[in-house]
Amino acid sequence: MQLIKKRLIQLVFVLFILSLVIFILMKLAPGDPVLTLLHADEMAITQADEAALREELGFDQPVLVQYGKWMLGLIQLDLGTSYLKGRPVLDELLDKLPATILLTASGLVVMVAIALPLGLIASRYPNRWPDHVSRVLALIGASIPSFWMGLLLIYLFSLKLGWLPTSGKGSFAHMILPSITLGFAMAAVYARLLRSGLLDSLSQDYIKAARARGLAERRILMGHALRAALLPVITVFGVSFGNLLAGSVVIETLFAWPGLGSLALEAIFERDYPIIQGYVLATGLFVVVVNLLVDLSYSLLDPRIHLGKGAA
Repeated sequence: MQLIKKRLIQLVFVLFILSLVIFILMKLAPGDPVLTLLHADEMAITQADEAALREELGFDQPVLVQYGKWMLGLIQLDLGTSYLKGRPVLDELLDKLPATILLTASGLVVMVAIALPLGLIASRYPNRWPDHVSRVLALIGASIPSFWMGLLLIYLFSLKLGWLPTSGKGSFAHMILPSITLGFAMAAVYARLLRSGLLDSLSQDYIKAARARGLAERRILMGHALRAALLPVITVFGVSFGNLLAGSVVIETLFAWPGLGSLALEAIFERDYPIIQGYVLATGLFVVVVNLLVDLSYSLLDPRIHLGKGAA
């Protein structure tokens, strides 16, 4: 309970700093959203039109006043209104959120399906050919950029073989290529982490005691060593969750997946500042919540860890 209270305080602090930083960056960003909305590069506009739109958007007010009004809206769960779509930002984010959750979850499934058996086999046969194969796959996954992997998969399975669609969101087939693209790179890293964690766990005294009691090797590996080996894996996942969200932006753009990443990228090109600010805040919220869940999972995976009053 103490940990949850501490993390909630950190959540408020992180979101406040994030809101301040993103608001300042939006003001310093090149380009003018007013001119973009008026299509100044396509048609002639008058100063009266420009002034009227600035007043409507509140850009004629001091920066501190603009930030104060925006923060007041945040407290009331009002992230503002999209310049281009004319809809509340929160509605836009909630509309796109399920697609991003679906892609992220399917990518994690692919990651677990690859990393878990590779890590188990590599730890079971260290410095033998299964371990070498795992090391080669990890090197390939860590070396190939996700967008390049996605292009290769599209070329092979969509253009050459014609088995899978190239983009969009519809049937289960549309999920396969983006899920593999997102999950493979993560699987390569986590397979090696799991292998190292298992080798360390298998060398502990309690594992030796379990073997002395005559427990089956499979039960020792899956029931005892694996739980302790997952701790560093989950820790790294909590730290790198932001990278996962950033990677989903690339994947969503590459495969025309209608999620938060595609929405944010479109907003960047169109200088739709409320959407960008809302996306960054939502990303910060997800990262803090995931790290809280990671901290809470420690005591479930390893009974020796207790998240009491002195827990970090």
